[in-house]
Amino acid sequence: MERPAWAPRSIDISAPSVSRMYDYYLGGSHNFEVDREAARKAMEFMPGLPKIMQANRAFMRRAVRFAAAEGITQFLDIGSGIPTFGNVHEVARAAAPDARVMYVDHDPVAVAHSQAVLQGTDGAGILAADLRKPGEILNSPELLRLIDLNRPVALLLVAILHFVEDADDPYAAVTELREALAPGSMLVLTHASYDGIPLPPERAEGAVDVYQNIRNPLIMRTRDEIARFFEGYDMVEPGLVPMPRWRPDTAPEDEDPYAFSGFAGVGRTA
Repeated sequence: MERPAWAPRSIDISAPSVSRMYDYYLGGSHNFEVDREAARKAMEFMPGLPKIMQANRAFMRRAVRFAAAEGITQFLDIGSGIPTFGNVHEVARAAAPDARVMYVDHDPVAVAHSQAVLQGTDGAGILAADLRKPGEILNSPELLRLIDLNRPVALLLVAILHFVEDADDPYAAVTELREALAPGSMLVLTHASYDGIPLPPERAEGAVDVYQNIRNPLIMRTRDEIARFFEGYDMVEPGLVPMPRWRPDTAPEDEDPYAFSGFAGVGRTA
């Protein structure tokens, strides 16, 4: 298999990557046949996966515009993945030209491609770090050069927490991040769940098994379990809802049924 210029030598391009599978679902070009094969296998059980990812991205863009309209100009996007059209810094800068964005990911492909995309872009950076080690993120010189933690920050945890197993205590990580943020900060979150999937759970479990088999377990949490991540935040209306129902630009009734899989929400610290 020929290694393209954007794929760093340090990564194994013979094993599927969650970031590259996500890129494939969104119609991107930064994926390999091994990623496409795993994604197609998951889609055999859950054919609406691309619709779920599109709804996820659309919610992220609406939430970023909302945060900017509320006066937030700093964005910390953890688990940012491979940048695609309409990414956080593009949306944030369109709403607030002085916006600053720090992307964080532990996938070498996502980091390498983000570096290429952000080259020459003032006010945006990429940090190689892991959500499960929030202290390394919060104390990194790269972040502190770009983000002033004494001012409100929009913390984006979009489609990332369902890849953190309970054994790694994702609730503690989210709490540590919240405690480091200034009053008036926001949490922007999406999370996978069996709730809302227009399939019998045993059918959807087939797609979950695909992620298990590639050693990236997908943890499907209930609405109540997802709501726990917002402890310490005041929920922004309409609360924790299916993605198309969070401050939609178009009628949710027009959305594909798969778009209503899982939950999205925004919270704000006092």
